[in-house]
Amino acid sequence: MNKIAVIGAGTMGNGIAHVFAQKGYQVNLIDISEESLTKGLATIAKNLDRMIAKEKISENDKTETLARITSFTNLTKGVSEVSLAIEAATENKDLKLKIFKELDAACSPETILASNTSSISITQIAAATQRPEKVIGMHFMNPVPIMKLVEIIRGYSTSDETTKTIMDLSLQLGKTPTEVNDYPGFVANRILMPMINESIETLYNGVAGVQEIDTVMKLGMAHPMGPLQLADFIGLDVCLSILNVMYDGFKNPKYAPCPLLVNMVTAGKLGVKSGEGFYDYSESRKAEVVAKQFI
Repeated sequence: MNKIAVIGAGTMGNGIAHVFAQKGYQVNLIDISEESLTKGLATIAKNLDRMIAKEKISENDKTETLARITSFTNLTKGVSEVSLAIEAATENKDLKLKIFKELDAACSPETILASNTSSISITQIAAATQRPEKVIGMHFMNPVPIMKLVEIIRGYSTSDETTKTIMDLSLQLGKTPTEVNDYPGFVANRILMPMINESIETLYNGVAGVQEIDTVMKLGMAHPMGPLQLADFIGLDVCLSILNVMYDGFKNPKYAPCPLLVNMVTAGKLGVKSGEGFYDYSESRKAEVVAKQFI
């Protein structure tokens, strides 16, 4: 396996492409938007520059890494000769099902199809293809070049061979693959999202403010980032989507999204990506608590 495709040049997609290319793989980075591809490649270059500044890689390493990445706006051309295609599109079930139908039709029968989904059923995604035994979840953590964990999610029909191939590949990337079964939210988000949601409920109920909640969790529980700031970093729309997937999947009220989260997403306050969430990111990179009441 020496050539892979990554579908989606956003935050997760360009991070995945970066990691594979740095480890010597030829990468086809695919997106319907030329602008997104340009932005994604610029992000990879910027992240490589940070590594150079920290003396982790050389200028030549950066040049060789970028040379291994080819961009495509045509999915069929981009996946025609790859051994692995990793979908890293928006966390939207209908969009992912559409992409996997297209991948199934365009890829070689031997190609493994993986999804970077953070919550959507791999079994359901696999059912949109004619190769369910070759469909698997590869849930990378953000930021991909730094975070070690990859959740490897087995769908109902995912074969042992496919699972072993992807587990071994993740190790070759310098990651720590952890195999989990296919249930809503998998492990990471099944535990993380209720914590984030409860933090938002705590704010919504007026128990404490944004900074106070985050301070308690950072200093009291040794979390590197408070749950409300983490929600901003992930994207409040993504948090809402994941909670809805779990609520729909389990029919358990403990996964029901807090009304405050729903309202903020409706108002377009999505966190870092929109410039404002629980914190204000518009003035500088140093986040400040939004000067408003959330209750």
